[in-house]
Amino acid sequence: MKPSPVKPSPVKPFPVKKRGVASLTAALTVAALLSAGVPEQRAVAAEAGAGRSPALAGSAFLRGVDLDTVTIPELQARMKRGHLTSSELTRAYLRRIEAIDPKIDAVLRTDPTALGQAAASDLRHRLGKVRGPLDGIPVLLKDNVDTRDMPTTAGSLALAGRPPGTDAELVGRLRAAGAVVLGKANMSEWANFRAAKPTSGWSAVGGQTHNPYVLDRNPCGSSSGSAAAVAASLAQVAVGTETDGSIVCPAGMNGVVGHKPSLGLVSQAGIVPISAEQDTAGPLARNVVDAAIAFSVLSGHATTDAGGAPGRTEAFPRPGSLRGKRIGLWRLPSLGADVDALMTRTAARLRAAGAQVVEVTPPYQDRLAELEFPALLSEFHRDVDAYLASRNGPRDLAGLIEFNRAHPAEQTCFAGQELFEQALAAPSTTDPRYRAVRAELKDLSRRSIDETMAAHDLDAIASPANPPAWTTDCARGDNDVIPSSTPAAVAGYPSLSVPAGFVGELPIGLLLMAGDRQDEGLLSLGAAVEQRLDARRAPRYLPSVTSRATAGSSLAGLGGGSLDLR
Repeated sequence: MKPSPVKPSPVKPFPVKKRGVASLTAALTVAALLSAGVPEQRAVAAEAGAGRSPALAGSAFLRGVDLDTVTIPELQARMKRGHLTSSELTRAYLRRIEAIDPKIDAVLRTDPTALGQAAASDLRHRLGKVRGPLDGIPVLLKDNVDTRDMPTTAGSLALAGRPPGTDAELVGRLRAAGAVVLGKANMSEWANFRAAKPTSGWSAVGGQTHNPYVLDRNPCGSSSGSAAAVAASLAQVAVGTETDGSIVCPAGMNGVVGHKPSLGLVSQAGIVPISAEQDTAGPLARNVVDAAIAFSVLSGHATTDAGGAPGRTEAFPRPGSLRGKRIGLWRLPSLGADVDALMTRTAARLRAAGAQVVEVTPPYQDRLAELEFPALLSEFHRDVDAYLASRNGPRDLAGLIEFNRAHPAEQTCFAGQELFEQALAAPSTTDPRYRAVRAELKDLSRRSIDETMAAHDLDAIASPANPPAWTTDCARGDNDVIPSSTPAAVAGYPSLSVPAGFVGELPIGLLLMAGDRQDEGLLSLGAAVEQRLDARRAPRYLPSVTSRATAGSSLAGLGGGSLDLR
């Protein structure tokens, strides 16, 4: 059962400069402003075009701003002109959480200091001391990211006591950039690394998160609450984490953008782990420019000019920016005929924009699937023991297993803890058998991408990010693993999910992958693909996929606004 969140009541310094990501962020920022036109005019047109009555649209619109479509650069432009404050924006998101979250259970708790953080940002804006494009922007955090003043539980009652007392390094970067830490998002308990048949989006602490497009469908995981909250416009951006699919699958299934960065670009310090060899945090947002801005802060690569705006560079993406790009399409027909047909239409649209799309099948996938799980078992035992030793509660994996056996509430959906028990018995990470497995995994995963891209001279590999969302069912657990995330996840290479379209009412993402540390180019390509496909639409909160109701009565106008490590 979900605990009552701490509702609204009623700040800090440090970005590191680095050229590539900051330049990309600046370019996307300028492009967003140029392509959008004047924010007020765009918002008025959006409201009129959506056909929403003022009564129904009120919670999605803030002083003429459509929260579902507005970008961070547009918000900052309004703040700079004095047409909007961070306090107003933060209150709007807190109101939406109160009104909408009871239907989707994406937000565990809001930070009681959020409005104080927003007020501090408003003062910086008035004094011309803005810290960058994220200053005053509300951000939700997945509940496996340590915060000094809010509980960090990974969904488990074992960690539900006192807050860690320190921030994860990435939270320090967000605070230094002036972001408003809005609260914590629900997640699949222990990032889906506990039971043999997990149910994505469920945790003993937060209950079950629902897909906002169709409420009886699953949001994927493990960054379930982060993705669902962004889809429902409960925050401007959110932070998720991924070991294999945990950002990109929820992004695809909830119709938002999700960026899994290259391994090592975002600090793992202060994040409940599965594997240091694959874990990374990354942003979820409703558009690529917001994801790029958040990533520039999370990675410590943000930079600003004297006025607090991103350094200018040429606008991107420009019309025709897909021309000449070479994209390899990995079709994955096992995800179903409807998804395959959507990939065919997507390829046609990209070709019409000047891209060259060729069909590919990255090699070594069966071997990667065979090796990944045993390696993660050993790594989880090592890494979770180290994390638990720093927290109150069970001090190691053996103690955690005993805690779950003694607490029936931990067995209401994730009935088993088979993965915990297998990890406890797995070879140590000093064992030569483990080392051989991880070495082969690293080699084959990188070759699967590098060889495919080299053979076809590709800018990126594309594939479906997810199947249509399955019905949530604790007894059955999740559907089978989605394999498209594995090569980049195991290799430590970047991946990016961008909305591609729908199967009926259910969103499907297009997953883009590239080589190591090619995050800048991947985000640039993703922005061009996003611009061409223009596939995102706000959720309608349908009770089931077969229902013809326009939406749940209280939410009808608020739309604006297996190994499973997802």
